[in-house]
Amino acid sequence: MSADAPREPFDLRTTRNALVRAAERQLGRWNARHPWDHNAHFHRWVLAGVPAGARRVLDVGSGRGDLARALRGVAAEVEGIDPDARMAYAAASALRDLDGVHIARRTLAEHAADPSRHGAYDAVSMIASLHHQDPVAAFAQARALLRPGGRLLVVSLVRPVGPADRIWDLTNVLTNPLIGLVKHQRPVRALPPADAAGPGRREDAMPITDADFSTAELRELAHEHLPGARVRRRTGFRVTLRWTAPVEQDAR
Repeated sequence: MSADAPREPFDLRTTRNALVRAAERQLGRWNARHPWDHNAHFHRWVLAGVPAGARRVLDVGSGRGDLARALRGVAAEVEGIDPDARMAYAAASALRDLDGVHIARRTLAEHAADPSRHGAYDAVSMIASLHHQDPVAAFAQARALLRPGGRLLVVSLVRPVGPADRIWDLTNVLTNPLIGLVKHQRPVRALPPADAAGPGRREDAMPITDADFSTAELRELAHEHLPGARVRRRTGFRVTLRWTAPVEQDAR
């Protein structure tokens, strides 16, 4: 590299610096012994965002059904959809005895393709599922499904880009073990490797993928397709997006 060549910005996630990688391994061991569910951490935020008196709510990417179960406490009817067969089966099995909750193996696009569902939902939630989809298409599909005044509630992973994101990323790295200690004070004694097969591997382990959009890009997309949406950086390497569908005025 020549002296005049621009230096690549430091990326905490990809750097090969030996000290950083050693610290990462040490933090990884700590986090494994004091784990906390980053997605479940935001259930309370989602529940608080559901409009009062909600009758019908859709949870997109319902996973094992934990949020769908919680949503039943604030809505008369909850539908959970997930394109992953293992996830849909796990959620349907766990919630089969809970009245008012319905789980299906289905994508958001497939769900929104039914015109009878348009304008039928008081809230649509997505926790760690937006980055598995095309966000522009997902926004359009959610808009179609929401009634006027309905709410879209998104918790998403993002790709850190730029100084502000990298500082936020570092803050999350440092606070993650502290939150784990508060939420899970008794250390886990033994954990199977994350990629282990056989008895130590959960059959309903969540599918994982990296986000390909940044916080700034998410804000730009929201500004264009969901005017008035609020996008905020949060703890646990997550950002939230909250948007309320406009209430159309009667032109007569």
